[in-house]
Amino acid sequence: MHYELFDTHCHLTIDDLYPRREQVVADAAAAGVTRMITVACVPDEWETASAMRSDFPGVWVAASVHPHEAGKVGADDLDRLAGVWRRPGVVAAGEMGLDYHYDFSPRQVQQLVFERQLELAWDTGLPLVIHCREAHDDVVRLLEKHGYRGKPVVFHCFGGGPEEAADLRSRGWRVSFSGILTFKKARQAQAACAETPIDQILFETDAPYLSPEPVRNRRPNEPAYVAYTVRFAAQLRGETFETLAAASTGNAVKLFAPAEHGDHKP
Repeated sequence: MHYELFDTHCHLTIDDLYPRREQVVADAAAAGVTRMITVACVPDEWETASAMRSDFPGVWVAASVHPHEAGKVGADDLDRLAGVWRRPGVVAAGEMGLDYHYDFSPRQVQQLVFERQLELAWDTGLPLVIHCREAHDDVVRLLEKHGYRGKPVVFHCFGGGPEEAADLRSRGWRVSFSGILTFKKARQAQAACAETPIDQILFETDAPYLSPEPVRNRRPNEPAYVAYTVRFAAQLRGETFETLAAASTGNAVKLFAPAEHGDHKP
């Protein structure tokens, strides 16, 4: 095997994957996925994710309060989160943001919790991982308000078009492509992927969700399957799989590894 892959966003603490975590990580390694970021989106997951980091050196951690959970947390949870972000192996603050599609939490509450996380994350220097669904203008506005233009910010599971992706890049931010990219109806995301500079492109699974073609009917999704998305993207872009694998992995390591070594922190 002459390549390495990096799944920049998965949820290994979810019940669909956690009981089989050793096999999931082993299967990922067999597929060339040597690193992955497990994203812990609720307070109960933060400790579990940190423990996984101790057990699996290739598993890094992101932690946050997801917008779906914004109505369920208090100030003490957010204060504790600020401490979690300073632990070894925690390489990103996220996924945080706004979700106006489901509105599981009131929009005003989502915004308040998002802004508080932006304030607390500032001093850590960690990259942000953003959840943005049908809330582009407000997410961009709040990121700008809190000074994150030009800072390391990733819009995960990007499904927008090339204009939206270019707008985010103009602010110094990046987008990450999931298995959605492989879906026949994802023409806008495919156009965005085709135009993304190779030195900025990132890939993820969002496992256990969004299995890519040709394993779309396989549940749950797993980090190993990021290889399918990278292969699809390489064909879409007219590049070899090995070239895109090396570039995207290098991009992810450059973005997240400084935090793994503590270099992002002031």
